[in-house]
Parts: sequence; structure tokens; C-alpha cells
Amino acid sequence: MTQNPEDQQSQPEVPSFVDAASPESTGPESTGPESTGQEPVPTPTDPVTASAPVVSAPTSTWVYTPAVALPESAANSASPAVKKAMIAGVISGLLAGLIGFTGASLIGTAPSPSISLPMTSGDTSPRADDSIAGIAQAVLPVVVSIDVSSSQGSGTGSGFVIRSTAKESFVLTNNHVVAGAGGTQKITVTFQDQTQANATIVGTDASYDLAVLRINRGNLPVAALGDSSDVVVGDATIAIGSPLGLSGTVTSGIVSALDRPVTAGDATDVSFISAIQTDAAINPGNSGGPLVNSRGEVIGVNSAIATTGSSLSGQSGSIGLGFAIPINQARRVATDLIETGSSTYPVIGVQLDMTYEGQGALIQSLVEGGPASKTSLAAGDVITKIDGVKVGNGTELVVRIRAKNPGDVVKLTLSDGSIIEVTLGSDQS
Repeated sequence: MTQNPEDQQSQPEVPSFVDAASPESTGPESTGPESTGQEPVPTPTDPVTASAPVVSAPTSTWVYTPAVALPESAANSASPAVKKAMIAGVISGLLAGLIGFTGASLIGTAPSPSISLPMTSGDTSPRADDSIAGIAQAVLPVVVSIDVSSSQGSGTGSGFVIRSTAKESFVLTNNHVVAGAGGTQKITVTFQDQTQANATIVGTDASYDLAVLRINRGNLPVAALGDSSDVVVGDATIAIGSPLGLSGTVTSGIVSALDRPVTAGDATDVSFISAIQTDAAINPGNSGGPLVNSRGEVIGVNSAIATTGSSLSGQSGSIGLGFAIPINQARRVATDLIETGSSTYPVIGVQLDMTYEGQGALIQSLVEGGPASKTSLAAGDVITKIDGVKVGNGTELVVRIRAKNPGDVVKLTLSDGSIIEVTLGSDQS
């Protein structure tokens, strides 16, 4: 931001030297120095001024008017009437000053009036059930913080209770929150009232980045699971969790996009998610917490964020692009994990060339005995659409397939325009 110089102020012109006296003051009739208080000015016949005019040297001039002393004779020449008027004025001034001083003293000693500023009493009435405050109050009791510690380090995430019996309860979270938690590692679940319980892993599914924990505490409040297939762009969202270890944090936003292909993990453990995108602030530690709609129903499991880089602390922060696993997908996986300790995911039975740079997904080979082997699909085919939705690359095809369920029938469009139906099989997670 630039600043403009201040305008220059116009100053009155002050002469830098005293002007020379006019010729009239230098005549024979001029008085001497005793009567004027000035040096005599040389006459034009003076040898000094005849050759050159005399100019006074520049001097500084104080900008004020000095007091003028009246001759004593002028002061004594006032008439008696004038003197009486002057005395009366002085007496009147003294009386007015005395009256003013007395009044000011009385006002100063009088008690000052009290000043009271209005204050509105706090609103302690319950918030509307469909307000953010009302929804947060209803959902917070089912949300927990998850701490994983071991000799190698520790981590923090979030989760929420999805099932509870008289003796035990189950918490849904992300696989990457508890990844590797075994052996000597310890998992601690902290509730909103700050009580804690130890947890064990029921099962994990790295392909969907989901995990279920068991705690030996029953009759807990359980989250209401919504229907993620009913979600539309613009729906209100609320994210609840423990970002950076700050438990019970509530943020709000909207659904900013649907079916975002999101991958996470490493080469040996990759998650493929057809995610709900939200601009509700999600930060490290929110992972595994619920994404809730305006009815207080869980529509997704907060799992990932998009970033433009890392902060000074090494942690990436929210830039308004958060991604959640749709709850319909998470519900199926969680049910499998609770019932069997493992889960399955849908497949079409092909190997894809993930280095293919063209538009679509290039089939490198078919899995023997897989669903694709029972159709006319062949190695070298390029899949450009699934159920009429364009596929940009192999990752997008996998994400779209993982969003389905085993046994679903899908229509694959090839680059030559032909359409092939495939009944999805399943593979063990």
C-alpha cells in the first residue's frame, strides 16, 4: 500500500529583509534618531549611497506583534468620566469572576449523575433442532476422539458410535487412523464428557479406508445414519471431530461436489473413494469423524483434504476442499467388519494399464474366471464410460466400480461405441 505525500500548505510570504526608507523620510525635515529610534538614512549626496543604494542584510523576523507602550502623558490625560468608566468596568469584571467561581465550586462539589449503559441478558433458551447449534448438541455425544500410541510414535483421529449393546459398543473410523495398531500399540477412545475407554480393532478395510473399533462400554448413544444417495450439491453439512487434537470441534459448510475420485495411501495399500466434497473445514485429526446433514444424519466419513502444500509445522491445513466417504458405502463395509471381521469390494475382473495416457481406461489383461472373462471384453479395449458417465483414466474407473456393490450390473462403453454389461464380482479386502 502506498501513501501519498501530504499537500504542501501555502505559507504567507514573509520578507527576508527590512525595506529601505522612502526618500521622503530622508529630507531636511526628518527628525533625528532620538525621536524615531532608527538609524539615519544617508542622503543621495552621501558618497556611500551615491555610488550604490544601501540595502539592509536579510534578517529573521518573529511572527508576532510586540506590545505598544503608551506614553505616560497619554495615560494621565484621560478625563474623569473615562476614569470612572474604567473603574466601573474593572469592578464589574471582578464581580462576574467571583460569581462564576462560586458557581463552578458548587457544581464541582455536587454529586455527579450516575451513568448506566444498557445490557441485554444472555439468551439461554434452547436452540432450534435444525440449527447448527441444535444439530451439534444432538450429534456431539456420539463423536469420540481416538488416540493411538506406541513406542514409535502416536497419532490422533476421530470416530463415531454406530452400534451399542448392553455390554459393548462399536466405533467407525478411518483405516489410516489405526493403521498398524497392533502388538504393543494402544488405542484410547475419549468421549465428549472426557471419560476414556480402551479399544481394540474389529477389522479394517484399506481399499475403502475404513476401520471398526470395539470398546467394552454399553448403552451408548448411537449416530443416526442417513442416505448418501439423496445428497445433492448445495446441501448443508456439518463436520465434527478432533482437528489437531481439539476434541468436539464443529464446522459447517455445504456439499460442494459429488462423486469426486479420491485416492489415498501408498503403492501397497491404496484407497479408492467416490467422495462427497465439502467446504466445511476439515483438518488433520478430523479423519474418521462424521459429516452430518441438516437433519443431524451422518452422510459421510471425513477422510481426506486437498492442500496446496504444508504449513511450517509440517501439517497440511484446510483450504475448503474436504472429502468424505459416502455413508452408504461405509455402512456396508462396517456391517461386514462387525459380522465377519473382513469385507469385500466389487470388481469387474480386469487388469488395467495405469500408465495409459489416452482418454479412458485401457484393459491390459483379463482375470481368469472373473466377471469380464464371461463377456466379450478383451485385452486392448478402452473403457470410456460406466453407466453413461465418462471415465477419464484407470483410477476413475476403479473409483466408480468401488462405489457399487458386488452383484450390481454395470454398463461399460468402449471407445468404438459398443456397450457391454458386466455383473460385478467381489474380492476380499
